[in-house]
Amino acid sequence: MSVKDRVTRIIADQAMMETAEVTPDKTLEDLGIDSLGLVESIFAIEEEFDIQVPFNANNPEESDFDISSVAAIVAAVESLVDQQSA
Repeated sequence: MSVKDRVTRIIADQAMMETAEVTPDKTLEDLGIDSLGLVESIFAIEEEFDIQVPFNANNPEESDFDISSVAAIVAAVESLVDQQSA
């Protein structure tokens, strides 16, 4: 299963939606994921990929982890996974 598929599944689970409904262009807000859901998603992503996400829940706009869309989250996770395996 690809990083994209795994991240999409985590986000879909958090949004209580089918994975097909979680498209790359959607924002977490579009999917009905609030700040608590975002934090839970970040924890699930960290656990799934055994990575540390540089995310400040108190100040997400100052984070190095782009949460602007599903595609941005996937790209950020792929980058972290690549860095970890390097």
